[in-house]
Amino acid sequence: MLHGSLLYLPSQAKASTRQSLDWAGRFQSLAAQTTDPRLRAYYAAGMVSGQTPLGEVPLMAMDVETTGLNPARDGIVSIGILPMTLNRIEASRAKHWIVQPHVPMADASIVLHGITHSQVADAPKLIDILEPLLQAIAGHVLVVHCRAIERSFLNNALTRMINEPIEMPMIDTMELEARLYRNQPMPSWWDRWFHNKTVKPVSIRLADSRARYGLPFYNPHHAVTDALATAELLQAQVAHRFNAHSALDNFWR
Repeated sequence: MLHGSLLYLPSQAKASTRQSLDWAGRFQSLAAQTTDPRLRAYYAAGMVSGQTPLGEVPLMAMDVETTGLNPARDGIVSIGILPMTLNRIEASRAKHWIVQPHVPMADASIVLHGITHSQVADAPKLIDILEPLLQAIAGHVLVVHCRAIERSFLNNALTRMINEPIEMPMIDTMELEARLYRNQPMPSWWDRWFHNKTVKPVSIRLADSRARYGLPFYNPHHAVTDALATAELLQAQVAHRFNAHSALDNFWR
């Protein structure tokens, strides 16, 4: 993802206070409603209960590289996924797809993710890899860094391609950081005035968040590398601040 240009969405800081959706029940309903066979199979695979301890949840880290940050205007150029748990990241089972975006790639996006015009010219369209993608993520809770971007791009893409949206439960490592760093009290007017105390917002971008947990720097903007970086970040977040026995409802949206 183009995390370097990512802006924090204020609504994410309050996400932890919202009632979690019954995703297991929702998937049952969607499996009966959807008309696309690929999407129906994805929903029919089911979803774990929100009461499942996080340490027992089948997880799938995901990253989507795009032509820009506007889901209504930009397109997907690559998708990376890899299975994981809180104890293990199965890097050998990672999958990576480069796809033709439905809009031209700007030079700025090529510089960031390194995917060239010739690569996308020879790549399949997203609709062509939709079935293996959905088969790979079926039954898993997705782990992403900035749910709003990943979900919007995938939802817009499917709506455009098959005239049906997609609903996917996600754990957002950016939102988990926002719970800590976007709810801190501001300095009093006395401190600001007499002690010249100012507060610069703590960055919750992927690389900066990883650095706070002592995780190594990875070159960004490759979908599988960013998915791996996100997977490691979730493991570190849970180890330092949360509990693997906590119910999934405390984490997904």
